[in-house]
Parts: sequence; C-alpha cells; structure tokens
Amino acid sequence: MGSGSDSRERELLLCRLLDEIEPDCKQLMLLGDIFDFWFTYRYLVPRGHVRLLGKLAELADKGVEIHFFIGNHDMWMFDYLTEEMDAIVHNDPVVMELCGKRVLIGHGDGLGHIDRWFDFVRVFFRSRFCQKLFKMLPSAFTFGIAHRWSDSNKRKHAKHDMLHYLGDDREGIVIYCKERLQKEHFDYCIFGHRHTPLTRDLGGGCTYVNVGDWLHNRNYAVMSEDGTVELRDYTSPTS
Repeated sequence: MGSGSDSRERELLLCRLLDEIEPDCKQLMLLGDIFDFWFTYRYLVPRGHVRLLGKLAELADKGVEIHFFIGNHDMWMFDYLTEEMDAIVHNDPVVMELCGKRVLIGHGDGLGHIDRWFDFVRVFFRSRFCQKLFKMLPSAFTFGIAHRWSDSNKRKHAKHDMLHYLGDDREGIVIYCKERLQKEHFDYCIFGHRHTPLTRDLGGGCTYVNVGDWLHNRNYAVMSEDGTVELRDYTSPTS
C-alpha cells in the first residue's frame, strides 16, 4: 500500500471496493504486494493498514475464503493472516478449480528467470538465515531500509519504462505459463507483479490475465459463476 496520503487514499478506495463486492464474493484472491513492506513479529504488528486489515477480517468472519499470495514486497507475511482471519497463504503459484475452470494463479515474481540477480535476491530474502538476521535488528532501522529499498525499486521500474507489456519473450510470467501449458492445460493464468493490467490469449484455450496494480492503475479481476474472467477498472467508481 505504501506510505503517506496517497497510500491512505488507495486504502480507502480498496476498502470501498471490498464493501461493494461483499454480497457476491465467495473467494477473495489477493495476488501479493498488497503491502509495501511487511514483517511478522511475534508480538508486534507493523504500523498502518488498519482499515484494510479490519475489512479483510470482517469478510473472513462473514464466510469469505481469503487467499493471500505473497509478493516480493510482502514475502515475510508468514502466519499473521492465517492466525488472525484464517486466510490461506501461498508462497508460490498454485492450480485451482474455480467455477468449473482450471486456473494457474499466483503473484508472479521470479518466474521465467528473466533477471538472474533478482532470482538470487529472492532466494536470499526467503532464506531462514535472512529472516532470522532481520528479526534480530531494531525494527526502526530495518523498516527504514525496507521502505527505501521499495521506493528505489519503484523508481527503477518507472525509469526503465517497465510499466508496460514487454513482449512474450521478455515477460517472465508469460514464459513460465507457456512452459507449464506444454505439460498441462489451464483455462486461465492469473497473476499480478507486473503492474500491467491486460488479458492475452496464450493459445490452446488459455487466457493470461494480469490484474495490474493500485499504484498506477485501479484494476482487479472478477470471475463470474459461469467461469468467465473480466478485468475491471475502479479508477472512477460510479457509486
């Protein structure tokens, strides 16, 4: 979600969306990087996000099944959402049967092995050694580093014009999906991470959907009971 007034605005808008979809929502899939940074401590909860966390808890209490796919920004979520609201937390892409469709779904970081340096950093950050080391350091120090790293990544992506579709041969998620499709069928491959909302035909009756983000866009995907997936824009809600 980030920090500052723009983050509060996004949080309020997202909670408004969750209010609107609540009557018809049976399963909620959060595809990672929901939080700009997160680390689950034993007794402490990171500052902020109280409205979103409260809304998610409310949905869970009303029977909505919540799935959280950790992203590269909130990979240290651990068991917090599981313990607080029975959310199902996924570390990697999974295959689900949703509304009669076979769906490959996940966050999307590190797929396709496009960036070897990112692959190394991802493995290191997910290691128990790194997690224990981080936990030993003062939170005021570590959170400052984490947020500066996150802001640096955002500027890097914008500077190198990475916020658009790069082509099938340069999109790690698409490369990964096509490799999986050679071995098994999916009706949909649904991911986040790339900040680029789009749908694309991967052939063989499979559609790739990227839900974009809420930093530069306000997109989300909805699967209807008949199994169709629609990518929607919440930039200008009507109600």
